[in-house]
Amino acid sequence: MALFTYSRLSHLLTISVYKSSVLRTGSEIKHGATCCVQFKRCQSSVDSKALQERQRQQMARGLPKQKPIPGVKQVIVVASGKVNLALGLMANDMSKSVGLLDADVFGPSIPKLMNLKGNPELSDNNRMIPLTNYGVPCMSMGFLVDDVAPIVWRGLMVMSAIEKLLRQVDWGSLDYLVVDMPPGTGDVQLSITQNIPIAGAVIVSTPQDIALLDARRGAEMFKKVNVPVLGLVQNMSVFQCPKCNHETHIFGSDGARQLADTLGVTFLGDIPLHITIRETSDRGQPVVISSPNSPEAAAYRKVASAVVQKLQKVSS
Repeated sequence: MALFTYSRLSHLLTISVYKSSVLRTGSEIKHGATCCVQFKRCQSSVDSKALQERQRQQMARGLPKQKPIPGVKQVIVVASGKVNLALGLMANDMSKSVGLLDADVFGPSIPKLMNLKGNPELSDNNRMIPLTNYGVPCMSMGFLVDDVAPIVWRGLMVMSAIEKLLRQVDWGSLDYLVVDMPPGTGDVQLSITQNIPIAGAVIVSTPQDIALLDARRGAEMFKKVNVPVLGLVQNMSVFQCPKCNHETHIFGSDGARQLADTLGVTFLGDIPLHITIRETSDRGQPVVISSPNSPEAAAYRKVASAVVQKLQKVSS
């Protein structure tokens, strides 16, 4: 089988961006100018509500149509905490198949967290075959670049890369595809939400105020693009001293729980601040796999169970 490499992907993205820019220079410009003239002519005779409805319809025509990923039943987008959540979904029900997509183009972490290296091979139908560990097929830009190589791409190339990671991967048959979203509310998030139907979004945040601001923006963004917010997870909620067992709320107490109440969404659970989680992640041996009987692994399984319960309510 052939290998899919970074240079090959870059070449494909450059071609696709060039084609899209050429297409936009012709009839679309004329169409846009015609719309502007028509808008000015009828502006005085149409009230504000009708104008807003017309603008909404015009914008909707320019958006890509959502198409499901072949073989994938439900897509869950997660802002951090993706690996142990994906493994928790599978640990709770071994009959379920779970895949992991790293959508953080500029800072891919799945290869390190899942202890995977190498370039994906291509299938007979020219699709990338995910790399697999712990029974979870994974796809990431980190498989296509060197560990220290920077990815210097503009917005259109990033969106094209996301399109190829969504459409040109042979996932087989999956019950859940967990998508690791990068921080923020930019091109990657919009590209994913506009291209594929998403069953729900999980927002992960520490309890401190500055982190909760970003969590709230993320939740509001998903609501605007009609993606159900399954709930909030409070990460690094409490630190327990390994010597005296004294508990300290280093980043504050119950901030994410309070934000969930404010937004009217479900609070999915707490993940403690624990050295075992950090050490196992750095070794590429997630705590749900390497220490399945630990309280930390139990916390992830509890969150995964809450996510499934919420998915069932949303889809029913």
